[in-house]
This record gives sequence, structure tokens and C-alpha cells, in this order.
Amino acid sequence: MQRLYFDGPMSRQALGGATSLSSGSISTIVAELVAEGLVEEAGTVDSDGGRPRTLLRVAPSGACLIGVDVGETRVRVELFDLALAELARCDRPLRRNGYDVTSVVRHISEGVREVMNEAGITADLLLGVGVGIPGIVDRGSDDAGTGAVVYGQTIGWDAVPLESLLRDCAVLPPGTRFFIENGAKTLGQAEMWFGGGRGVRDAAIVLFGSGVGACLVTDGAVFGGARGSAAEWGHTTLRVRGRQCRCGALGCLEAYAGAEALVQRWQEAGATLPADTDEETAVTALLAAAHPEEGPADPVALNVLDETAEYLGAGISDLINLYGPERVLLCGWAGLQLAPYILDDVRRHAKAYALRHPAERVTIELGRLGPDAVTVGAATLPLADFFARGGRLHEQAAEGEAPVERAGWRATMETRTLAAASKEPVRK
Repeated sequence: MQRLYFDGPMSRQALGGATSLSSGSISTIVAELVAEGLVEEAGTVDSDGGRPRTLLRVAPSGACLIGVDVGETRVRVELFDLALAELARCDRPLRRNGYDVTSVVRHISEGVREVMNEAGITADLLLGVGVGIPGIVDRGSDDAGTGAVVYGQTIGWDAVPLESLLRDCAVLPPGTRFFIENGAKTLGQAEMWFGGGRGVRDAAIVLFGSGVGACLVTDGAVFGGARGSAAEWGHTTLRVRGRQCRCGALGCLEAYAGAEALVQRWQEAGATLPADTDEETAVTALLAAAHPEEGPADPVALNVLDETAEYLGAGISDLINLYGPERVLLCGWAGLQLAPYILDDVRRHAKAYALRHPAERVTIELGRLGPDAVTVGAATLPLADFFARGGRLHEQAAEGEAPVERAGWRATMETRTLAAASKEPVRK
């Protein structure tokens, strides 16, 4: 299933060569998967002198996945088919400083119910629910049966048993799989599987939103979510006795380079914003002041942007020196919004602060999956589990739609990349 998913469409003969299975085994397994609605025909290809060979692909309608992004200002829940095309979504706003555990759990559970009802999906087709969350996710030995526990110092969470709380909501039937990870890690996995990290063995994926985080990929293995890993790169010290970070420490990178810090520094320099202005609107206002369509630029706003580019570049230089990635991807809503104005300066500063040898081999690029990359990445968590379990469903899925020529996830991700540029959601 995994080989067919990432490399399909493929013929039975090609699958045999790719998996080292006999033709009889391939025929038996494919027949089972077709009967379960997980694999379908996708046209034919000419063979050398013989009959045309039938191509197979993973059926997009064979199962569904849910990805959840617990962001700074809202909880976003998206329902995807197996090709990761969006079937339904909902956004539930969070009040400022609104990381009340009960509210977040309610938003997730109600959002799951809403998207499944909207798309008419039954629970037997759902492979699982992936959740991207700020903070450190610890599973421990799970002797107490609590599942994933979240330590989110910046959001006021200390050992929150999020997985058991979600299970207790009873929105989904017992046995529903929940997969909870740091949001930077889910984003990183999505970019490595489908986006700007494909084909790269060593990478650093930077999540630049209200705060900053990173996912590290070393020799193809994704790190960045559990037990104090480099997902908390935003809380490395940039300046001794510097600005106070929302984690309580002084001088963290996040206190200088996150969108929240960016807006605060602009206001401290004299900018005035309405009290109820959200961060995305504030960042848009700063960019309009620094790069107006007409008239002179605001030097204060320009200076704040320049400083942000240098702070971010300096932080990325630490990732370059410590891990020597081939590629650094700048992602997150603020990173994508600011990139047209600061990316060249970020590259320049990162290479200036980094050691010459690792700096010469790295490229710094934009992520390709747009602002929804965290939810896409969260949905890859149950997808990875699905492959690890052998690609099996407990019950037969509904028949899919008519086959199409393109492999499912490739077509979806190409569409998602284009939609990210136009800021339109990807729907099936």
C-alpha cells in the first residue's frame, strides 16, 4: 500500500519488482485491497509486445483522515480523503490567550463532528484523527493509559492529558485512533512527504507563526515533537538578558522573531493599532506601512522588518551549524506572509552568521503546502499508522468514483500549492 501510494499508479508487474513479492502474492493482495475499496484501477499502459498492463492506485474514497491544527487564534479541523484532498473544514476561533483546555477539547470534538456530518462520512471509514499542538508531546510508558500528554509552557499547559480528554468526549466511537504531535513536527512531515522536502535526506522545516518552531529531519527521519526536542528551537537563547519571552525566560529567539514579538516591537517603536486587532491583520498593516503601494515607506516599520529578518537569519544559522541540513524550509502563516519582503535578507543573514562550510551546502526556500500545512501534516499521522498496520480496514469501504489518470496525492498537492499562492482552500 505504501509503495502504491507514493509511487503509483503502478502495474501489478511493477509492484512485484518494487516489493520483491511473487506475482501470485501480488494478485492475492491486490484482489483483497480492491474488494475492500482501498485500491482501484487507473487506466492502462502499453507493455513490450504483450497485452496492455492495468495500472493500480490507492482509491481516494477508500478511507478518510482528519487533521487538526490548534493554532494561536483558532482551532482548524479538516477532513481529507486518502489522496489528502479536502472534503470539509471548520474553523473555531480562540479568544486571545484562549488556550483553556476545556475549550480546546470542545472545539476539536465539535469540529470533528461537524466536518464528518458535512461530508456524510461514517466512523468506519475514518482512519484516525491527527492533532498538531504547540508544546512538547510526551507519551511516557503509557502505564496509566492517558496516551499523549502535552507540556505547553507558552500556552499555560502543564502535563495536560489531551488524548484521554479527547477520548472521553465520546464524539467518536471507542477505539478511534488519536495521534497528537507538536505542530512543527506535523508540518515538517507534510513538507517532507509531499512538499518542499521531497528528495532531501537532511532538512530543517521552520514554522514561523505567532511564535517560531522547527522540525528536524536527519537521514530521512523526522524529529521535532517529543521530549524536549528541537521543536522548541524558538526557545533557544538569542540574547542574554534580552526581551522576556512568553515562556518566561529572557532572550529567546521567539521573543524577537515570532509574529507576536514583531507586532509588539512595532508598537513599542510608536505604531498604534486598535485594541482588538488580531496578529494577521497587524502583520498586514505593518507590511503596508513598510511597503506602501503609493507614497514613502514608514522607516520604523522597515526597520522592524529588517531586524526581524536578521533575528530569524541568526536563528536559522544555529540550525545550519548544529545539524548541517541540505535545505531549510520557511513555513507558517507569518513566514509565508513576510517571505516576499524578507526572504532574501534571511538567506543573507543566515549564511553570514553560519560557518562557511555548512552554509555553502544549504538552500533556504519557502514551504510549498501553504498555510494549511499543519492540518495536512496532522492527517499524515493516521496515514502513517495505516501503512504501519498493513493498510487494512476493519470493514469494506464504499465504492470509489471513476478512476482518473493522475496519482491521487500528487494531483492534490499540485492543486494545494497553486491554491496556497491564491489563498484559496483546496476542496475535492
